[in-house]
Formats: sequence, structure tokens, C-alpha cells
Amino acid sequence: MSATRRTDCEGFHRRDVLTIGSAGILGLTLPGLLASEAKAKAANSKERGSGQPKAKSVILLWLAGGPATIDMWDNKPDAPEGIRGEFKSVDTNVTGVQVAETFPKMAQVSDKLTIVRSLYHTIPSHGPAAVFMTTGNKPTAALQYPALGSVASKLMKTEVGVPPYVTFGDIRNGSAGQAGYLGTGYNPFIIEGNGGGGKNAGGFSVRGLTLKGTFTLEDLEKRDSLLRKLDTGLAGLDQSNDLVDGLDTFHQQALEILKSDKTRKALDLSAEKPATREMYGTTPFGQGALAARRLVEAGVRFSTVSFGGWDTHSQTFNAHKTRLAPTTDMVLAALIKDLDDRGLLDSTIVMCAGEFGRTPKVNKNSGRDHWARSMACVLAGGGFKRGYVHGSTDASGMAPATEPVTPDDVAGTIFHNLGIAPNTEIQTPTGRPVQLFREGKVIEKILA
Repeated sequence: MSATRRTDCEGFHRRDVLTIGSAGILGLTLPGLLASEAKAKAANSKERGSGQPKAKSVILLWLAGGPATIDMWDNKPDAPEGIRGEFKSVDTNVTGVQVAETFPKMAQVSDKLTIVRSLYHTIPSHGPAAVFMTTGNKPTAALQYPALGSVASKLMKTEVGVPPYVTFGDIRNGSAGQAGYLGTGYNPFIIEGNGGGGKNAGGFSVRGLTLKGTFTLEDLEKRDSLLRKLDTGLAGLDQSNDLVDGLDTFHQQALEILKSDKTRKALDLSAEKPATREMYGTTPFGQGALAARRLVEAGVRFSTVSFGGWDTHSQTFNAHKTRLAPTTDMVLAALIKDLDDRGLLDSTIVMCAGEFGRTPKVNKNSGRDHWARSMACVLAGGGFKRGYVHGSTDASGMAPATEPVTPDDVAGTIFHNLGIAPNTEIQTPTGRPVQLFREGKVIEKILA
């Protein structure tokens, strides 16, 4: 599950931040620390609440490459051949709602879902579209907007010892999923591994956060104390700025994670019942989703779990039948059922989406090409209606016919349910006030 693997037709990892060992103080040079601090510092934010929060955490299941939602959540069985595709529609446990026959498990949890069928935008290119979907803001050269997880990390309190924002796998090379103008202190902690068994049962760890060799937590405390003393002394050199007023946000969080066992325990899937692990499936996507549920229980605010391969310009129906749909059906249904059974769904938002949809017209290679003008996403839990379908597309699935919504509307509604108003303003490090979602409006009809 390499985070550098490309999963689409177009072709950075932030380097490891904290590997404890013999080199350097906490593995960071002072210039690197100061540069990180400078970038991470965001000035005071003007936060306008959105009422009592209905949710405390978000899990984003990211279908990288652009899923053909016309073959998933918005089938067109009555459309002409060449548009309707190969899959029949089946009834769900919600009267009048159907999904593709390749999603039988999702059909049985549809009473817990909001399916948004009228989502659209106008960017049919992977990178910029992924940025739009994962930030709630149209990309612009003037400003790099932060990912939703970074915003949650900035504005929501997180328990000590757990990361506020984590990612399993890669959203997209480039800025999608990153902290943008908030600075590197709000970038995600990257979870590595595939959740497999063996001598390292559980199989997940936080990238770069390891105690190597004989290095102990006591050694860590000593080096941390030394760095704090160095930092305090430097701060006295210049009281006119915040450049060296303490360890940067990301660094502090990393230290707390190392000192605590909360995250390590949450990522140890060997503690789960075998039946639960099997319910999610043995794929990295499934085990990642299970780990994300455990991280929610530990207090993590935002998790993104990626599943690539959706850029199906050819043989799309075969790809859906053999790999994409069965895996997504199993994992998404398991996550929703598991959260609900544990009493966590009401306080956890689940979103399943990709950067855009696919063309209604099937191409000569039995595939579907990029199409942003109509797509669908699935939402569940955390203040969203259950058993509800929002909007519709026209008879051929070309464009929304009723109740059109955009990625910024979806993002704004998610944060409304987290108790943060879409028009909340945050200042960039240069003092520029920026509204969280420039054009996003709360979609009132999908609220419970």
C-alpha cells in the first residue's frame, strides 16, 4: 500500500518527520524546525460556531481515480445501450431506492445512508479535481487550500497522544490531502502497512514515529527537554515574532504519540476478533477502514483511507465486477454496520467519494472517461439523514436534474455537522483572512 503509487492516467511525500535515533536532536535540524514552525503558524482564527456539534469524527473512504458512480449509486437501467452499462439495479432495504447489483451488502445498509446523486463540478483533471473534493474549495494559483482533515486538525480539539488527522494510502500526488496555507503542522500523519498478520500482527504504524534500537522513552524525554531549553533560549533573542515560541504543532503531536500507547494500541488489529477483521476483508483497504474505526475510538478526528484503480478508461465493467465493486461493497458496508452496532455512527461521519465520475457514454474500449458534470457520493452518520437520496440526474446521467450540489456544499455541510460554520475565517501566516469554504452552503435537506 505504497503512498507513492499512482492510480490514475495522469502522471511528495512529506519526508519522514520524526525518526528517533542517534542523528540530530529528535531527528530534526534546528533550521528545519524553524522553517516548519514558520510555515505551521497560522494567526488567530475567527471561528463562528454552527450550533451544537452532531459529529466528532470523519472517515473519508477515497476512491482514487474517479469512480463510475453511474455503475454504482446512480444506475440508468432504462437508458439506451452504450450508456446504461452491464449491471442491473437491485432493490435496497429502503423502499424505492436501488443500487447496482454489484453492491448487495450496501443494499442492506441503505437505511443508514444519504446518497447524493446530484453532485457535480467542472474539473475533469485528476489533481485539481481531487483538491476540490478534498478541500471544499476550487483550486487557485493564488492560495493552496488545506484538506478537510487539516482544517479539522486546526479547529477541533484532539486528545493528547493521538494524531488529529491520519491517512492510509495516497489521495493524489501533489497538494491534495495536505495542509496548504495552514502550514506543515497540520499535515496528516501517514499510516503505513497493510494490516496483515504474521509476527507483526496488525501491520500498521505511523510513518517516521519509531524508537530505534535501544533508544527508550526516557532517552526521548531527555532529548525533548534539551530541545525545549534550546528553543526557550532562542525565543529570548527576538520577542517580536512567533518563529521560535515552542515546538511546532506537528512535532509536539509526534512526541505525544511516541510517549503514549493510544495510537499504537488502536493500530494493533490483532486485538480485534477474527470475525470482525473478516467482515472488513483482508485487503489493505478493508483493514485500513477497520483501523480508522479503532482510531475514532481513540479520539482521532479525521481519517482518510484510499483505494485506487478507479481510472477505468478501458474494461470498466470487468474491473468493477472482479475487484472494485466487491471490495468497496464489503468495506463500506462493514464500516457503516460496525460503527452503528457500536453506537458510534451518530457521532462519526462516513463519506465515500472520488475526484469525479465517468462519462455516461461507454467508449470503444468498454470504458468510461473523465466526467465531472455528474457524480454521486455516499454519506452516513454524524447528523445526516438515514435512508435518503438527495437529488437526481437526467435520464442519461449527463448532469443533475434536481437539487444540484457541489463539493464545497458537501464540505460545508460536513463541517456544519462538526459544529463549525462554513463561513468561519482563518488567517494565513501573512495575515490574510480566508473563509473556510468560499462558496459552500449547508445542504439543509440532507440533515437529520
